[in-house]
Amino acid sequence: MEFRVTKEEEELREKIRRIANEYIKPRAKEIDETDDVTWDVIEKLAKEGIFRLVVPEAYGGITENVMATNVCIVREELSRVSSNADAVFAMQGLACYPLILAGTEEQKKKYLPPLVNGEKLGAYALTEPQAGSDVGNIQTEAVLDGDEYVLNGKKCFITNAAHAGIFIVFVKTNKEKGARGISTFIVEKGTPGFRCSGIQELIAPHALGELQFDNCRIPAANLVGEVDKGFKIAMKTFDVYRTSVGACALGFAQAAFDLALGYAKERTAFGKRLDAFQVTRFKIADMAVDLDAARLLVYRAAWLKDSGASRVTKEASMAKLFASEAANRIVDQSLQIHGSRGLLKGCEIERLYRQVRGSRIYEGTSEIQRIVISGMILD
Repeated sequence: MEFRVTKEEEELREKIRRIANEYIKPRAKEIDETDDVTWDVIEKLAKEGIFRLVVPEAYGGITENVMATNVCIVREELSRVSSNADAVFAMQGLACYPLILAGTEEQKKKYLPPLVNGEKLGAYALTEPQAGSDVGNIQTEAVLDGDEYVLNGKKCFITNAAHAGIFIVFVKTNKEKGARGISTFIVEKGTPGFRCSGIQELIAPHALGELQFDNCRIPAANLVGEVDKGFKIAMKTFDVYRTSVGACALGFAQAAFDLALGYAKERTAFGKRLDAFQVTRFKIADMAVDLDAARLLVYRAAWLKDSGASRVTKEASMAKLFASEAANRIVDQSLQIHGSRGLLKGCEIERLYRQVRGSRIYEGTSEIQRIVISGMILD
């Protein structure tokens, strides 16, 4: 039994870490305190070929198939320095994967290249005001009218809403069938009847917005996959990108752990360094165990996916659940070690404390992950 990274994976991690440390980290404080996208970072990632990791080789990618392990490596290293940079990469992947899974050859050739090249940003539109965890309660609908679908409804908490050019949108095509009546569509920016209605502010700035569809007409050819099969597309996408949320949480956790180590060695109290106190050493030990356990769960799920497992839903949910919860514990304990300095607005651990909280909510809350895991074990 072996569990080790390949030479190619090691080289990828070194490359991403170099880009993150040299190009992104010096500006992370500025980048991560804006709810706008940072176009020069997007251009840098595109130029370095990082977006090529989210599509197969046939459409401009690097590997024959999208490798979950590579996606996780990139997200861990980017989130270690900047949540903004990580979000850009993740959204390009989320926009591409439904097309990879179920798109026609024409759709793939038309929409994947501009996403891979960074010419356009992608967005993944699933959440609605009344449908977050309860995906089956989506109210936005699409009605077939001749050779067009007419969309009406609203989406919220959509990353890149104001900046994306290509939107993957999940809507109801059969209201009577709940989650089994959802279909997936491509909507392009500038389509009549489609608009972004503003920015939603979070405790940690993020390029979020709302989408509005008012008799928005799109070609029937923009249907991705089969009618009423959109829920399956969404869940298969999560098999890769839910695991990668765990990798994102790992990046936050690693950054917080490193900050705690550095501060414990530099700060003195009662005539001793903080790392000399047993209470500090026990915190560090617990953080290290959480970090290693989370990393193993994340990369196990990714390895299983890359090895051809037909379904990794349980393992992806386990990885996302544990890593996000562990990252929150690690960041919290790191801030505790920093004491009052950790509460100062603008310091790195304070920023991480705000950023890490979302990992327990988006792409399925911790409660939803427990439902998924227990259901696959018991049902």
